[in-house]
Amino acid sequence: MPVMGNSLRAAALLAFVVLSILVSLLISSVQQFGARISQFSNATLSGDEEEFASLRFALNSQLNERRKEIIPLLLLDDDDDDENGQSRHFSQPDEALESSLDYNLWNEITHGSRKAHMDEMGCDSLVDMQAVEILGSGYTKLVVKVNLAGGQPVALKLVNEQGIDMGKCVEDFKDPEGCRELVSYKLKKEIVLLQRLQHPNIIKLRGHCAGDAGGQRGRGREGGRVTVILEQGNPLQMIQLLQSPWEDRFRVCLDLVRLLHFLSQSPLGSVALLDFQPRQFVTVSGELKLTDLDDASAEETACQTDADCSLQFPHRNFTLPCSARGVCEGLNEKMNIYNAYRYFFTYLLPHQAPPGLTHLVDHIMNSTGELKADINQTLEAFEHILLLYKSGLHLDNLPPSIIKDYTVMRGMGTSGNVEYRCWPSYSQQGCVLSVHSAREAAHICNSHSQCSSFSLSGRKTWTGHLLASFRSSFSHLVPDGTSEVYVKKTKAPETPTV
Repeated sequence: MPVMGNSLRAAALLAFVVLSILVSLLISSVQQFGARISQFSNATLSGDEEEFASLRFALNSQLNERRKEIIPLLLLDDDDDDENGQSRHFSQPDEALESSLDYNLWNEITHGSRKAHMDEMGCDSLVDMQAVEILGSGYTKLVVKVNLAGGQPVALKLVNEQGIDMGKCVEDFKDPEGCRELVSYKLKKEIVLLQRLQHPNIIKLRGHCAGDAGGQRGRGREGGRVTVILEQGNPLQMIQLLQSPWEDRFRVCLDLVRLLHFLSQSPLGSVALLDFQPRQFVTVSGELKLTDLDDASAEETACQTDADCSLQFPHRNFTLPCSARGVCEGLNEKMNIYNAYRYFFTYLLPHQAPPGLTHLVDHIMNSTGELKADINQTLEAFEHILLLYKSGLHLDNLPPSIIKDYTVMRGMGTSGNVEYRCWPSYSQQGCVLSVHSAREAAHICNSHSQCSSFSLSGRKTWTGHLLASFRSSFSHLVPDGTSEVYVKKTKAPETPTV
């Protein structure tokens, strides 16, 4: 057995070393943005000039299409409506549009020409950084956790050189440098969106590092090397969240609704999250944040009849009205609501909701699952539940006399505890639950056959609720100025059940 243990430790150490080397290699390009190395050999250029020119033209066409996607996002004015109140559609650039574009922001993103805010990080911030782990990799992007020189953790997003998008582009166009630029447009779009869409439930843009800052631009195109610097978050773990107390699960859903309310009336208009999955979110200090914006869209769907405004999901279809101005009314908003229902609310909201709030939770589930409510009504319903939960008004049916069944000892804690487990608990070693007051804790203790006492300390949850520790017994009391101990009195046989 010791030999096997040593082998496992050696294998784990080797795996860690290999991972460290891999991460260092993957992010080394971030520290070498000024070095533009052409991947074309003279032999390739002279081999077939005509084919090369054709591929170059096709790649340039792709780049122009990506630029067109970003143009509407560069508007300086938050109001995208014309003087008649009609939404502007930018199929072709015009003088009015050109004059309203924020080219300073675009130049900053593309060439690293300036910083939008003095506190933003740039390329200099990435000097002497240390790779920690790869947080994720996809078709387009690689996300790496690094520690900056001062020890501050951040997340870096950069082009995944080994990704499917990059590989397919190089196969099609035979131009690694041009393909890197093409693939990096998703990162550039994300930088613009993070600048335009700032909200507590959207990941914070700490800065970015753009290639070609003072480098060569021999091909007349923007540099392809772009890295986005984001605040560090923890990937949303749905399995772990399903095992969490209802209060924490409700917080995730509430944060999501607040985000969707903002997106429904953002500076860019109503924004739809086209790739709506839990993996697009992280938590920062318990707060839910959207971390992937490259698939967000503020485009409105044009229509002639209601039949053109169909929302299709795996198990449900909805038809929305076609407005007088020829766009599907509220389609982006409704799409977000139903995706929130099927990916989040269904799994996180109903299970173990407080009995006094169950009817309100059921109403939310019905109104969002059937798309009967808009985002304003949905947010109002969530905020109402939060108000009731924080104030304890949902506990009005608990008899005030329930606390009289307990002897309270203030300024005391317990030692020699005999714990028991309950679920879901804030502690894996015992039974620790969120309560509004000692009255609610007494009600919970009465409902647990193992419980003989509970303690309240100064520890609180995000709602201000107290954390109560329930136990079977303890050996003795100890002084503790931050704690109160409630011990169940011996009940007389004739005491009636409430």
